[in-house]
Amino acid sequence: MQVDAFLTKMIEQGGSDAHFKVGSPPGFRISGSITPQGNVPLKPEHTEQIAKALLGDEKWKMFDETNDLDCSYSVPGVSRFRVNVMRQRGSISLVLRQIPEKIPSFDDLGLPEICKTLSLKPRGLVLVTGPTGSGKSTTLAAMIDLINSTEQGHILTMEDPIEFVHPDKKCFVNQREIGADTPDFNQALKRALRQDPDVILVGEMRDLETIGLAVTAAETGHLVFGTLHTSSATKTVDRIVNVFPPESQEQIRMQLSGTIQGVISQTLLKKVGGGRCAALEILVATDAVRAMIREAKTSQMITAMQTGAKYGMRLLEDHLNQLIAEKKITYEDAIAKANMPQMIQKGGARPAQQASAAA
Repeated sequence: MQVDAFLTKMIEQGGSDAHFKVGSPPGFRISGSITPQGNVPLKPEHTEQIAKALLGDEKWKMFDETNDLDCSYSVPGVSRFRVNVMRQRGSISLVLRQIPEKIPSFDDLGLPEICKTLSLKPRGLVLVTGPTGSGKSTTLAAMIDLINSTEQGHILTMEDPIEFVHPDKKCFVNQREIGADTPDFNQALKRALRQDPDVILVGEMRDLETIGLAVTAAETGHLVFGTLHTSSATKTVDRIVNVFPPESQEQIRMQLSGTIQGVISQTLLKKVGGGRCAALEILVATDAVRAMIREAKTSQMITAMQTGAKYGMRLLEDHLNQLIAEKKITYEDAIAKANMPQMIQKGGARPAQQASAAA
């Protein structure tokens, strides 16, 4: 199988992910759904050949030892791809996610102005959260590119693997790939403070040590971007606190309340007529929100987001209702993605309608 030609075909059809699995034909994810390509199922030797072609000798040896590997792959002139190779039921499966070569702008993504404001904070912690495949990396790429285009400093990223490649514009940009350039996120973060960064991007805040180091970096005057696999702003704060043992939770609440600048929690939905669009929940760290974090009253943050439109805040459900009203998504898809389905309205609601309804 000519993998490059297959991936080129996927891009031409508007696909985002390619799937290779023994027992099924290859598949493309297009507008959120996976569709088989042809009806000839792949055999074990097929997926092994594809994996070896993508990985090369050194990474194939690493995969053979771990049975799971993330890396990147490029088709010149077409696109870059994030690759995951895994073993399942004794055979090899692969998933390749397209990474656009052009870094999207805020306007391309339809991101609100508050995302620009958070990007240009001089210090603190900005979190972009959501389930796998919700577009976190794309949103972060736009935020990093804004800094790179407007500020003069040092941007240091640690990613697994590197997805969007950022050329130096006004900033010096160093991108470190976990596994290739540094052993893990913890080691990369420990070294980061000696590398004179102004902005640090942590590709994934996976564990207690990584989270603790990221918060400490934000405390010491750096702007730190991080991601977590959480579905709402309140769950994001709770996840960070609950990673720590009970005797340390009061301390991390104090640290987090002082460093956090905002949380952007997003999900992707099928767009009516094809394609996909993002729905965002946004929490901004006002004095009231910082007090809620400090005093372990995160449940009150829902009310803060409902009433905090002037700060750029909104609930996910508010944005879903807006997208329904604009006929960009269906009511059924909004219900499936909502954290509080009871708040979704059949006809949707635009922000002005929501405000008058609340009044």
